[in-house]
Amino acid sequence: MNLDLLKNEPRLLIEANLRPVAGTRFQPTGFPDLGAATYKSAEGADMLLVESAQSMANRLEAAIWDTATEDLVAPLKGLPYVIATDAAGEVLTNSILEAHRINSPYIYNAEGFAAIQAAVGYDENKPFSSRKLAAALFKYDVNSLLHGIFLEKIGGVVRLPRALSGFIEATNVNIAASGGVKNDRVRASKGEDGKDASAGYGNVPFHRDEYTG
Repeated sequence: MNLDLLKNEPRLLIEANLRPVAGTRFQPTGFPDLGAATYKSAEGADMLLVESAQSMANRLEAAIWDTATEDLVAPLKGLPYVIATDAAGEVLTNSILEAHRINSPYIYNAEGFAAIQAAVGYDENKPFSSRKLAAALFKYDVNSLLHGIFLEKIGGVVRLPRALSGFIEATNVNIAASGGVKNDRVRASKGEDGKDASAGYGNVPFHRDEYTG
């Protein structure tokens, strides 16, 4: 690819057609109060959000993290990120794995967060400079600079949008209703004295909606 063509472009958009690796069914991202996100396109087609922007962010970050070594993958080693430890020095988590990156309570409640806050340079009595925030993220956690960040614990205006994002959607979808059962090989029927399905006992059938597109 000739990257010189992109020097003066404000953004790069990549579109790709995807299909399931095996079979025709897929399980989309879901939301507790909505279930799967289905909607109509402007042309009236049945649409489905397969992966949201926040879900794709997690998948993109999984691609740069080596779970075996608990570190960045080899080509990216040396890039800065924030590690949170307990009082004994044991690693608890880090800003790549946390849902809200350096806005994780395990990070902003740590003593060392004061250095990051100072670098951000927020002053409630002055206009906030997003350039200072970008510079601070470049120093402490480049991933948050790409992913986007909202540091409301510092100030409501301390935020940057995602520089790298994505989503997956399917068109002309149909529901593939399926399900299963959690089998209790010891006691299949509902028990007594609290030993029922609510306590994890007995056979528990469940339903699940998958989709084809």
